[in-house]
Amino acid sequence: MKMNTMHFASAEQILSEYQEGTSFFMASPTRTLLTKGIVQTVPTTGYRHHPKQLLGQIQTLLQDAKEKGGTHPMVAGAIPFDDMYPARLMVPLEVKWSGPLSFDHMLTKEEQPAVRHYHVTPVPTSHGYKKAVEQGLQKIKDGELQKIVLSRSVHLTSTEKPDVSKLLYKLAIRNPNGYTFAAPLLKGDGSDRTFPTTLAQKGVGTLLGASPELLVSTSGSQVIVNPLAGSTPRRDDPQEDRRRADALLISEKNRHEHAIVIEAVTKALKPFCKTLHVPKEPSLLCTETMWHLSTVISGELLSPSISSLELALALHPTPAVCGTPTLLAKQAIQDIEPFERGFFTGTVGWCDIDGDGEWIVTIRCAEVEEQNLRLFAGAGIVEGSVPEEELSETSAKLCTMMRALGLDDDILA
Repeated sequence: MKMNTMHFASAEQILSEYQEGTSFFMASPTRTLLTKGIVQTVPTTGYRHHPKQLLGQIQTLLQDAKEKGGTHPMVAGAIPFDDMYPARLMVPLEVKWSGPLSFDHMLTKEEQPAVRHYHVTPVPTSHGYKKAVEQGLQKIKDGELQKIVLSRSVHLTSTEKPDVSKLLYKLAIRNPNGYTFAAPLLKGDGSDRTFPTTLAQKGVGTLLGASPELLVSTSGSQVIVNPLAGSTPRRDDPQEDRRRADALLISEKNRHEHAIVIEAVTKALKPFCKTLHVPKEPSLLCTETMWHLSTVISGELLSPSISSLELALALHPTPAVCGTPTLLAKQAIQDIEPFERGFFTGTVGWCDIDGDGEWIVTIRCAEVEEQNLRLFAGAGIVEGSVPEEELSETSAKLCTMMRALGLDDDILA
């Protein structure tokens, strides 16, 4: 097979051809991508001090792939939250594209999963998470931070290995307007620094989820980002659900949290752009479980040679997943959270040889390896945050993965 061959197929076919361990899959509201096979992994020991070196290395790999007969090669994969740890990026052998997923003609009888029993370990406990929020609020009160995003994880262990392909299908069918993804967490060559507590440190694991948040997308000289910040859980009752959405849109606390993110993202983008359009007011975006404040920022790049990956590295992590000031918030997260985030709140996506690409914020996700899953959710803490409400928000966010697994929300209690 010729290296990096590109095909066009139906979205349904692409989803059905996903293969755990060697495929990268990402469905957006406008297109669907599947890669097959791996030409080469991108060796990386972290990118904190060497982002330009990483970008140059990737461009060299893509140019080499093109010279060997590849058709419009790309790099795809996942980048972790902490830039001291290695990214998991690869140059795929085969690339398939389609339009957005449509389930009108797809079988849905498998949407309800078989009953599976999991041993559940919350890290931290609900009480521990509320204590963490109190610590974050104290740092804000003391003037150290304006915002901090604090997260919790849930470890699930079963006697059977989860079917990643079916999980991906269930996530996609439940989240048609978001970004459904699955990325192989390939083991490095032994020279890179592994995560101390992630499930995917022993071999090949999978990062999958259904994120609502676009970090950055580029096409030629056009760039779009869509930060989300300020959230409230949805309700089954339509009137109460609408009331919550309307209240979110005028909430002083949530609008303050959103403004912090928009200011930081705009500041990070400006050096790369000729023009930048930033709406004055946020809008509402909904998922199956949450309402979010959303702002779609668009612009024209100074040069089409500025790649989507370069912008992703410049933007990541935004205050939407870290806090502000960024370095102080990241240090506080490492001090407060009792686990290593791994790829949660990192970014996952693709970038082709021309620099075009799409990167999303890695939230509403899980790491899967063998019989183990690690689920994650976080909440933005600002002045006025209430620990009990932030706990409820993280529980609602965890439901994206929980429902795909066929698990009841009450196991989080």
